[in-house]
Amino acid sequence: MSFCSGRYESCQYYPYSLCLSVLLLVTFTATAAEDPSTILSRFQQYLQINTAQPQPHYYEAAEFITSQAKSLSLESQTLEFVKGKPLILLKWPGSDPALPSILLNSHTDVVPSEHHKWTHPPFSAHLDSTTGNIFARGSQDMKCVGLQYLEAIRKLKASGFRPLRTVYLSFVPDEEIGGNDGAAKFADSDVFAKMNVGIVLDEGLPSPTDNYRAFYGERSPWWLVVKAVGAPGHGAKLYDNTAMENLLKSIETIRRFRAAQFDLVKAGLKAEGEVISVNMVFLKAGTPSPSGFVMNLQPSEAQAGFDIRLPPTADQASLERRIAEEWAPASRNMTFEFKQKVSVNDKFGRPAVTAVDSSNIWWALFEEAIIKANAKLEKPEIFPASTDARYFRERGLPAIGFSPMANTPILLHDHNEFLNKDEYLKGIDVYESIIETYASYVQHPRDNASREEL
Repeated sequence: MSFCSGRYESCQYYPYSLCLSVLLLVTFTATAAEDPSTILSRFQQYLQINTAQPQPHYYEAAEFITSQAKSLSLESQTLEFVKGKPLILLKWPGSDPALPSILLNSHTDVVPSEHHKWTHPPFSAHLDSTTGNIFARGSQDMKCVGLQYLEAIRKLKASGFRPLRTVYLSFVPDEEIGGNDGAAKFADSDVFAKMNVGIVLDEGLPSPTDNYRAFYGERSPWWLVVKAVGAPGHGAKLYDNTAMENLLKSIETIRRFRAAQFDLVKAGLKAEGEVISVNMVFLKAGTPSPSGFVMNLQPSEAQAGFDIRLPPTADQASLERRIAEEWAPASRNMTFEFKQKVSVNDKFGRPAVTAVDSSNIWWALFEEAIIKANAKLEKPEIFPASTDARYFRERGLPAIGFSPMANTPILLHDHNEFLNKDEYLKGIDVYESIIETYASYVQHPRDNASREEL
């Protein structure tokens, strides 16, 4: 292009002042910061799409995401490993596609809400003009992160940055109900295998302090149902080994184990993600009647359900023995089953954790990017619950859980979930630093050897 191509000598046929003015205008247009209200408006639009389980509006969310991808000239494809559950995969090609790529993962579904217990409707994305808080289901978990990825790329593209490594963004379904039809099938697909992923970023938790939190592993869910049986009898008679009596003995044994684990957290000896948590989530017993339950009849069956979470350091075999011998012993007419049981190890038999020391270049680069963004990190942690990151760690891939939300109360799955607009905007800058650092990294020869070892 001959007119004002950026070289002064190309302006030989036009006044110098005119050419310089146009050059400055073009430069300003390419680098000028976007109005924050426009950025926040896009976030609110995404939050206003009702993707709550059990009937998430997945296609509406998919349409919004693909429209954003189009505005950024990102490649886009929709994958349906299970009909009705679209997974959106975006691609920002790198100049060296042979290098391992970066995957930025987020989920589109959110948990249900008790609308009448919210100050503002959970899908209104109400922005409080006084506090700057945006109230919405998914504002923390985790529509914020998905949009921050896109906004960070928008800023990088506006600055003229071109990635050396390919950057992928995945918007997956069903994380809130286990991820079996979303991230699990994605990670096990031929599509994923061809992506040559080197590092995965996924969700984390808010921090009530100035420092961000990052997670290098997570606790595995064991959903246990304990069942007791016994002879039915009159409600006034004392029996040995009734279903209810045996179940209550087990509940008390489990409660003591829970208390011992919780005491370690209360004493500051271990973080929440480092202990085995056990919480009773249902109790089922009794003989129904039109007015409730029969009061003068002891039931012949009783059940209790427990949500157990194991850190990667837990001894799985030891816990299984405890369950069989103490929590549900056959000698007391008891049985047990797992509704879900996820191993703490990856497919190679190693604890499913990501190294957070100098042995992992991706962690070193992550810390470097956080510093460049003028932010700080707390000590890396084990995520106390479960995320889709486990499906990638199971395959031996490094995965870091991170949601840039400082000075923010933890309101995931709670009433009145919110994220402050300034924290959201700051998080975009943090992701801009991370993506730029990762996508610019030149492969070191020893990294290939390490990858082959995996």
